[in-house]
Amino acid sequence: QVQLVESGGGLVHPGGSLRLSCVASGFTLDYYAIAWFRQVPGKEREGVSCINTHDVSTIYADSVKGRFAISRDNAKKAAYLQMNSLKPEDTAVYYCATGESNYCSGLRDDYNNWGQGTQVTVSS
Repeated sequence: QVQLVESGGGLVHPGGSLRLSCVASGFTLDYYAIAWFRQVPGKEREGVSCINTHDVSTIYADSVKGRFAISRDNAKKAAYLQMNSLKPEDTAVYYCATGESNYCSGLRDDYNNWGQGTQVTVSS
């Protein structure tokens, strides 16, 4: 069974940090780009970051550049999102996703395998 499972969300004060994890099972993660998206109720799911598998290059949304860092460990079939200097506007459900490509795409429709999401709340 193809599955992605996120963990690591929680409640954090502004300026704090969290590290999200995404663990894959049922398929070989090595062959696919991995993306993180986030969604706030009533808004579209937006791309946060992506890491490809070809040359391990990364992309970030402008809103998180310099604060978030994506990484992957193919041996552990996992990807991570280190989130620093968190702001209240980072509050959302965060999802990891894979598609059919080893290159990153910022388009939600290019991803067909999603985790269940993990809630991140940034509040004082």
